[in-house]
Amino acid sequence: MPQDARPSGAPFKRLFFALSIGETQRRAVAQWRRGLNLRSGKPVPTENFHVTLLFLGDVDPIQVPALCAAVDQVKRPGAPLRLLLDQLQAWPKAGALVLGARDTPAVLRQLVYALEQAALTLGLAGPSREYRPHLTLSRDFRGQPPEAGVAPEFFLNARQFTLYESRKGRYWPLAEWSLTD
Repeated sequence: MPQDARPSGAPFKRLFFALSIGETQRRAVAQWRRGLNLRSGKPVPTENFHVTLLFLGDVDPIQVPALCAAVDQVKRPGAPLRLLLDQLQAWPKAGALVLGARDTPAVLRQLVYALEQAALTLGLAGPSREYRPHLTLSRDFRGQPPEAGVAPEFFLNARQFTLYESRKGRYWPLAEWSLTD
């Protein structure tokens, strides 16, 4: 049996950085999703809609203050991020139906890279992968994306990003950073 290597011995926290989605936008996406008449998968609760920047996975709680301090030093865009979610995609390997972005703004890629570097200094990030911004609509999804009566076109204007903890199917904000500072 593997030995627990956590310095604190406390239970891991399942963490990720994300752009949150405002209430009005969440309702609009949820209404659009209802129009898809999904017959596969489990819909993601509307209150959990977000665009992941970096998934960290299991993190020892003792590392959270150092992580936040490292992110405090990350260069931020200095202006709100604008992202267009305009593609409905099925990701078979992940078993997810997502709203993706045809184009990823360079400033968003730079932010994700900076977060990866901050996490790497603490040994928290895994191997870097191509960043694909997306909002997960449904998990355990199988098959092709359904035909949408109305093409997706959701503009996200993010003014901050958040460190979330995933706990029993709910996402709890732990810290937040402005994009405009």
